[in-house]
Amino acid sequence: MKRLQIKKGQILQRNGDLNSKVYHVQSGLLRSYSIDNKGREHIYMFAPENWIIADSVPPQTPCDLFIDALEDSEVIQITKDNVSVTDTQKLIKRLEILQQRIIMLMSASAIERYEHFIETYPDIVQRVPQKMIASYLGITPEALSSVKRKHRVK
Repeated sequence: MKRLQIKKGQILQRNGDLNSKVYHVQSGLLRSYSIDNKGREHIYMFAPENWIIADSVPPQTPCDLFIDALEDSEVIQITKDNVSVTDTQKLIKRLEILQQRIIMLMSASAIERYEHFIETYPDIVQRVPQKMIASYLGITPEALSSVKRKHRVK
């Protein structure tokens, strides 16, 4: 385990890196994302305080995701072979949330996805740009504006 001070914008992991790590966020905010062939970012997850973020590939396999800091952050970097029982429980919780998210992306309306986002990440709505929330939800920023208007009317 290694404690790291990360500056906003610093990239911790790039697509294709080997030996990706697990990051336990002590303070600040990280995100993981992919970049498609057209250069568009697709946010996979956010990791605010007390969350864990990682690429799920095994060691010695090129990772799929970028991980960077959206705010100045303090993280504990853990090698995948040193993951503790507590970390494993947190990773299982992340998998639960990701499974729910994938199911919602396949079947839920944009407003339902937005409401789920607010429930999952209540403390970061004001901390990230709207275009990142739209990317996470799989919609355009314009569609997000429309969803937010409808959400306020409810």
